[in-house]
Amino acid sequence: MSSVVAVTGAEGFIGSHLVELLVQKGHRVRAMSLYNSFGTWGWLDSLDKDVMDNVDVVMGDVRDPHSCRELIEGAEAVYHLAALIAIPYSYRAPRSYVDTNVIGTLNVLDAVRSLGTPRMVHTSTSETYGTARTVPISETHPLQAQSPYAASKLSADKLVESYHLSFEVPAVTLRPFNTFGPRQSARAVIPTVVSQIAAGKEVIQLGDLTPTRDFLFVKDTAKAFHTVANAPAEKVVGELFNAGTNTEVSIGQLVKDIAAAMGRDVEVVQDPNRIRPKNSEVMRLVADAAKLTAATGWTPEFTRDEGLRQTAEWFQDPKNLAQYKTDIYNQ
Repeated sequence: MSSVVAVTGAEGFIGSHLVELLVQKGHRVRAMSLYNSFGTWGWLDSLDKDVMDNVDVVMGDVRDPHSCRELIEGAEAVYHLAALIAIPYSYRAPRSYVDTNVIGTLNVLDAVRSLGTPRMVHTSTSETYGTARTVPISETHPLQAQSPYAASKLSADKLVESYHLSFEVPAVTLRPFNTFGPRQSARAVIPTVVSQIAAGKEVIQLGDLTPTRDFLFVKDTAKAFHTVANAPAEKVVGELFNAGTNTEVSIGQLVKDIAAAMGRDVEVVQDPNRIRPKNSEVMRLVADAAKLTAATGWTPEFTRDEGLRQTAEWFQDPKNLAQYKTDIYNQ
């Protein structure tokens, strides 16, 4: 009999890829999808029937303690990915980020604690480091929340740490750097560029082109989640791990690489609406993932170029591109 694992945020970009991997690994997945009156399950609706035959979708909300307990009860592990993640929108509605990212994490922790769940994997973000002071960025790098989003995630990380130290909750925190791939929201830079080019645009609207990022293909991110969930407790529980490639690229160079991969010439125009406040922009992120590799053996399998190729192919499928509003800046 396959073990049951629970996933919050399962309907999202990374969550849906993780669900696919978990089913491939032989698990039965209990997937929380944020309740909505349309009865839609986000990206889970696009997964193959063979995958979804092994998925039980639970409509709920991490902001509700009962929803969290219902999802997690009886599960061997819970992967906590549910979060509000768009940085620009966190400037407009910071309270909503506290409600989902902080209180939601608290509800998951309380459920794991009371139910005795054997393993919890919590999702952090490289944005909690702020602009790099030393590179590559290891887990001991100082933390600096340069946006309300980053502050909410940092708060959630510290709650997880406190529950492990105070109550021995068997949690491990994974801090992925900039994940990209098929199904990603157009609020992120790679799908913003790829979707505009796929839609035939010759002028691409972007924000600041100078920041650098460490881009990790989504299949490698999903593998990192599964790895820390199944590693021996003495190697990972109570720990925080970066997941990244130890390479960086500027946004400006990234656009050139994407355009070349798609065989197009494009002009980039800076859109003021896409520029963060000066002191909020994180200028440089590059991961040191040596700790994760040493503890579990995880390493990325996909190069950035291969990930970009797969992402571009996915967006160039008309049925996929039709799900994006390429004329609208999606915060």
